[in-house]
This record gives sequence, structure tokens and C-alpha cells, in this order.
Amino acid sequence: MKKIFVFIIFAFFSIKSFASYILIPMDVDFQKNHLKAYGLTYWVLSKELKVKWLLNYRGGSFLLPDTEAILRECQIRGVSYEVISDAKTESILEEINSPSQNMEAVVLEKAPKIAVYTPSGKLPWDDAVTMVLQYAEIPYETVYDEEVLNDGLLLFDWLHLHHEDFTGQYGKFYASYRAASWYIEEKKEAEQLAAKLGYNKVSEEKRDVALKIRDYVIGGGFMFAMCSATDSFDIALSAEGVDICEPMFDGDASDAGYQNKIDFNKTFAFTNFILERNPMVYEFSSIDTTQKRYVNPTTDYFSLMEFSAKWDPIPTMLCQNHTALVKGFMGQTTAFTRDEIKSNVLVLGENKSNGEAKYIHGIKGKGFFTFYGGHDPEDYKHRVGDAKTELDLHSTSPGYRLILNNVLFPAAKKKKQKT
Repeated sequence: MKKIFVFIIFAFFSIKSFASYILIPMDVDFQKNHLKAYGLTYWVLSKELKVKWLLNYRGGSFLLPDTEAILRECQIRGVSYEVISDAKTESILEEINSPSQNMEAVVLEKAPKIAVYTPSGKLPWDDAVTMVLQYAEIPYETVYDEEVLNDGLLLFDWLHLHHEDFTGQYGKFYASYRAASWYIEEKKEAEQLAAKLGYNKVSEEKRDVALKIRDYVIGGGFMFAMCSATDSFDIALSAEGVDICEPMFDGDASDAGYQNKIDFNKTFAFTNFILERNPMVYEFSSIDTTQKRYVNPTTDYFSLMEFSAKWDPIPTMLCQNHTALVKGFMGQTTAFTRDEIKSNVLVLGENKSNGEAKYIHGIKGKGFFTFYGGHDPEDYKHRVGDAKTELDLHSTSPGYRLILNNVLFPAAKKKKQKT
């Protein structure tokens, strides 16, 4: 009996010593497909397995259970991986836990359910987030105004706002595209949808959509927006009850002196901005820096801020990358005027020489929001009708990694932020 007991104890410790984990390295030299690594991690979470996100360790690596199914999935998706022993894993975690290291191991618990707010008929390459979700093989559902107004967002953990204009000015495309068939058709469809939903004006309908999204975030939702969805969302909130649309957009005159009626207390991120009231100018307000940029395209980079991983894991998570310097890219809203960002909003990425923030994050009620300026991280000056970006050519894109950091963010077991 004693021999059997000794054998069992020996077998237990032998198995433990040979136990292993899968490390998904995310540094520049050892990962050949950073974007699909996020999709793999999401897939593991969808199997109700937990993952550790090793913040600031080798570019923000992932530690996964060692199973045949996961190994096979790594190989199928072309994701670089290392099988490491239990002893090696413990050594890595000890290094991360050391007070001298700006690292942290964050547990990811559950695959978030993802919604993309986008009109029907939009092609995937019209939107960087939709495109990278498809490339990374992360499932999502699309929603639009009817679902939002009927509280459909309550079914989702994470919401992305497509490059929408929440002010009802049809993207301020009037000067260049008012005679284009696609512009005429989209305006007609927007008016028909507003009427179907019981509104006289598109601007009024979009305002109520923005208010529903606001309530979703306040209630605990995670919202991510890029390009014109960022500033137009805040403008719509600030202009609640104020007509800021000229006659070519909504059929009647705007309110006299509407700038003085804007309520900055209602916005998520921006304050003290000046609205652009000229319908012939392709711009919403002074928030955007596109027309104030004096940056050479060849040297247009923004730098990611460094936070304390142990004290501020949330911004650290959102900034995980294999480089701290990310290539800039333009959009209708390229970046945000630094002086017009509220003091309680964190700047995660900035072009300091141009006085602009590219990537910002904040808390609203029980929820979180992130705004990311620009249209496509791998298409510097994307224009209407341009060819789609082939992500197979950009599988290690630092700019796209920032999007996917936000996708996994709701999966994390939350720790209170100190900053």
C-alpha cells in the first residue's frame, strides 16, 4: 500500500513537471501573424477556456492551455507559437509579478459578443474594424438604427461604430458628391428609414440613436469608434434639441446662434469645440486636425503612451504592441485637437509635434469608450472608391493591433484603474 502511495505521489509531480502551456509571442521577431493571433485567442475563449494576457511581456503575449485542438488551430491559422513547460511558465509569471518589472498578467475569461453598427449593403473594406474582424476570424453581428432604437444593444458586450455621421449632415460630402448617384441614394435611404421609424428628420433620428448608444455605454457597454463616428457622435450629443443642419441636409434653416447652445457637459470626450457650419467644407468641427496638419506623410507617426501595467492595466492593455511608434493614417477625422479633449479622458497615442491625439480612452458611467482617429491603418489617405486593403500583406500591422486590443478588452477580469 505504501509503495502504491509513493508511486501516485511520484506520478503527480512527474506530470506537473512535464505539464506545458502554449505561449503566443507577440514581439516583432517571433510572431508572423499578429492579427490572427487575436482571432486564435478569441477562439480559445469561445471554448470556455481562460487565457492570460501577458502585458508588456514580449509585445503583449498570450498564454494558452496546451491542447491538441489549440495547437492544430495555431497551425491552421498560421500563428507562431511556443510550447513551454510548467517550470518555464512559472518562471515567466514570476518575472512578470516582480515589482521591478512593468508587466502584468491579466486573465481573459469570456469571449465578448460583438456588434458592428453599420448600414446594410456596406462592403467589409469600407470599415477597418469589420475588415480586421473578418481577417482575424472573430465573429460579429451587424446592427443599425432600428435595432439600436429597440434596445438591441443590450445583447452585446462590445460595439463598434462604423464611419457614421450622427449629426444628420450625410458625412459633409455635399460639396464634392451631391450629384453622385451613391450620395443621392444614401440620402434617400436615410430619409426613408427615418420616416419608417417615425421621425421627420434624419438628424433627429440619428440624435436618438446616439442617445441610445450613450445609454448603452453608461449601463456598462464597451464602445469603440473610428474616424467620423468619433467627433460626430459627441457633436450629436452636445446638440441635443438644437438644429445645427443647413437646409440642404434637413429642409429648413439651422437655429440662429446654435454654437452658443451647444452643451459640452453632454459629450463623452470633447469640449469647447467650434462647429463648422459651412456645408461646402468637408469638416464637422475644430475637433479634427485634418486641415490643421503640417506633417510630412513619410514621417507621420504617433507614439503610444506608457502606463504602469500593475496600477493601470486598462490603458496598458489597450496600448499593447510590438512597437511604441505607429505609422499615422488619415481619415475624415484624422486625429483630435489636444486642447479640446476633456481632462478626464486618457490620451493613449499622440503626435506631440502636431499637438494632436490619435487614440483616446475614457469611462462613462459603468462603461468604457475608445476613439481612434483615421480611416484605415494601412491606407494612408483612403478615398471614396479606393481599392480594399489586403490584410494578408499587413498581418503584423501595429495600427490594426490597436483595434484588436479593444476587441479583447471586455474579456478581461477587471481591476480598478488608478490613473
